[in-house]
Amino acid sequence: MSNAVQLTKDDRPRDQHPEVSTLFRAFVGRFEDAESRRTIDDLVQWIEARYREDLERRPSKHVYIRTLPADVIEQIDRLRDSPAVLGPVAGRFGEDWVITPMKNTDELYISHYNKDAGGDQGLFDKHYDGNLRFLPASCVVRSLIYLQSDASYKVVFADSRVEKAFATYDFGILDFHRELHWVEGEFDPHDRQRILLKCNYLVAPRHAPAYAQAVRAANTAVFYVVKAAMEYSKSPRTPVQRVVGFFCNFFRRMNIVHPFVPFALIGLVLAAIGLGLHRLLG
Repeated sequence: MSNAVQLTKDDRPRDQHPEVSTLFRAFVGRFEDAESRRTIDDLVQWIEARYREDLERRPSKHVYIRTLPADVIEQIDRLRDSPAVLGPVAGRFGEDWVITPMKNTDELYISHYNKDAGGDQGLFDKHYDGNLRFLPASCVVRSLIYLQSDASYKVVFADSRVEKAFATYDFGILDFHRELHWVEGEFDPHDRQRILLKCNYLVAPRHAPAYAQAVRAANTAVFYVVKAAMEYSKSPRTPVQRVVGFFCNFFRRMNIVHPFVPFALIGLVLAAIGLGLHRLLG
């Protein structure tokens, strides 16, 4: 797999997990070196110029990092591929596991606290980022790299029992599928804009590349479908957007109950549609 980070015995930590399918406990860190901070400052300056209008209005905005200019991607790579971020991930697993960055799903995120029953409300309510936590022998972790933030909001990682009001230069790492989390705070238009990177990494067995590719494909497919629905229905204005927004939030709540519930409900809806078409056309 391309861009994979192979772990060695030297990477093994004192807190190594014996089983990759258990919760990756949330980790909070901070970029302390001058070079990383200069990179972050340069990125913020570019983002403020490029997305000035988006920074001044709601709702939130996601941009796939792969669509940005090459020089900007190179700066982002210095952060998302840095030892500061990858080290804590490598430190949880042994030499039989490989970290593969899922850069096709990584995003630049301009976050505006928004609860209006739209697709992006789930970014702040209680939620799991993913719904494939039942897949065995694999883990997807997400890094949240705060390029700019005034620590006015607190992120609660419930399963890890970690809370953090993230400020500029901070970062957090969480289990994409297994960490129930939410944001606490109130929208204030005078706060500094929260600008962060969302970067994803697959951890899978080194000796099972075919399985790792299948898991990665499943994660990517579900990610794009859910993201498209959320983007379409954020701050809904039309009846169709409101319906899609309702289902985004409904399935998010059902995913908290059990990850199979949303799949079962979708299956029932599709079956009902198929039966209706069969009777109509038959």
